[in-house]
Amino acid sequence: MMQSASSPSEQVLPTRPVAEAEGLARAFGGRRAVDEVSFTLAGGECLALFGPNGAGKTTLLRLLAGLLAPSAGSCRVDGVALRHGREARARVGLISHASMLYGALTARENVEFAAKMYGLPDPPAAAMRALAAMRVADRAESPVRALSRGLQQRVSIARAIVHGPRLLLCDEPYTGLDEAGSGALTAALAERRAQGAALMLVTHNL
Repeated sequence: MMQSASSPSEQVLPTRPVAEAEGLARAFGGRRAVDEVSFTLAGGECLALFGPNGAGKTTLLRLLAGLLAPSAGSCRVDGVALRHGREARARVGLISHASMLYGALTARENVEFAAKMYGLPDPPAAAMRALAAMRVADRAESPVRALSRGLQQRVSIARAIVHGPRLLLCDEPYTGLDEAGSGALTAALAERRAQGAALMLVTHNL
């Protein structure tokens, strides 16, 4: 028996990749740190990068975060080209082993500042949710410079996830974290994947 074709409303349309890179390269002088990298990441996928020190892993993440301009190639996040600047960067979160926090500001102020930069409707509430996710809400009013290295890392992660990024870039994210911090980060990463984000993880831990 013949079956009729599905109606347009019943057809399953292909899902747009969260991240796409084509021929991405970056040179410093005569040395290529990233040499024509191409990949596609769908929502919920996690790509792990392994390699020795100096292989270009962090440089690649900085390219994808929009912090470095590529020497060649292109990248799109949620269909938006990174060259479009703020619009593309708003879809990306970067977790680094360097905290890059403002030491004189409190933990809440650091995360709230990021929430304001991303144009979230209620920055104070968003900041406290992110801090709670990283189990550091009880230190929200402490100046960052007064926090331990591990607690600073938790605040840094809260800042990176406060806007619900579609692409989450993780550069040795577990560095400096204790058991509680590691558990909070693992839960946060799992939640982002469940919500359709893509992850790229740089690690030396096989």
